[in-house]
Amino acid sequence: MSRLKNIFGLLFFILCLVSCSDSEPEEEYTATPLALEVPAFFESSILPPVIPADNPQTVEGVALGKKLFFDRILSRDNSISCASCHRLQNAFSDPRQFSIGVTGQEGIRNSMPLQNLAFNFNEKFNWDGSANSLEDQMFGPVTNPVEMDNTWTNVENSLQNDNEYPELFRLAFGNSRIDSTMVTKALAQFVRTMISGNSKFDQFLNGTATLTPEEENGLNVFLDEGRGDCFHCHGLPETPLWTDNAFHNNGLDEFFEDNGLGDVTGDPRDFGLFKTPSLRNLSYTAPYMHDGRFATIDEVINHYSEGLVFSETIDPLMKRVDEGGVQLTEEDKADLKAFLLTLSDPSFISNPDFQQ
Repeated sequence: MSRLKNIFGLLFFILCLVSCSDSEPEEEYTATPLALEVPAFFESSILPPVIPADNPQTVEGVALGKKLFFDRILSRDNSISCASCHRLQNAFSDPRQFSIGVTGQEGIRNSMPLQNLAFNFNEKFNWDGSANSLEDQMFGPVTNPVEMDNTWTNVENSLQNDNEYPELFRLAFGNSRIDSTMVTKALAQFVRTMISGNSKFDQFLNGTATLTPEEENGLNVFLDEGRGDCFHCHGLPETPLWTDNAFHNNGLDEFFEDNGLGDVTGDPRDFGLFKTPSLRNLSYTAPYMHDGRFATIDEVINHYSEGLVFSETIDPLMKRVDEGGVQLTEEDKADLKAFLLTLSDPSFISNPDFQQ
């Protein structure tokens, strides 16, 4: 009898194998591809956006990232979201000098705007270059005790127990079991869609707007090595990012309370170096500098004109530091400001795709 049972068991196993071989194999899930909307002159003047092979842009991924960006569930006590410190009306920066976290404590740096980060080709993010990819940058604020003060285990559990998120993660990544990597990938996808390229100056380059005489002189001041000499760090008009995405000591202090890049690399030659911010959307992103010390564009221009402070690591591009700066005339200052304001993009801060 035992032998007969073994024979029947073998036959049943064989039938199962035949049945499985005749069925169609399950197809691997793929979310809906989504191309970034890149202005035509971006494509002709700079490299393609940086999109990791393991995190392609998708309709579902961007939608999930947007929901997460505005959701306070990421913070320890559900009190703040990414959007609390990166506000659309401020080009995803913070009008406060320092953002305030869940404990009520202030940070030590001004919140950077989020724009055109898909074109950060050196893949160094934050004021100090401490993140090596946009996905990597998304990990930090959640666990930072001065920001969201949460743990990733708690975030994962909160999202997993939510009524909506498991299905949204399944649609975005083919897996409803949520982990931190998927969260940061979704957030990065949404942030990569934040492309700003429709300022007055962009329209001027496209032949659909004209500059005033003051704005034209301001552009000349920007490009003139004997006057503003701004382009070495912020780029030429043909390169529309308005930042070199590099790190410089721009003569703010003789001694540093915040070493910037130096605290990341450990190299004293990097003390006081911070990432060059983009000049786009300056109308919306005050205050300025890594510590938000300047409330107005006029103060920034005055700094480079007559406020430079020598230190051991000051960038050689900070010319005439012994005189305090480049000593612009009042007319050139006013015109430079007029030009800089042409780099702001009202359509960016009113884009419905970025609204909650």
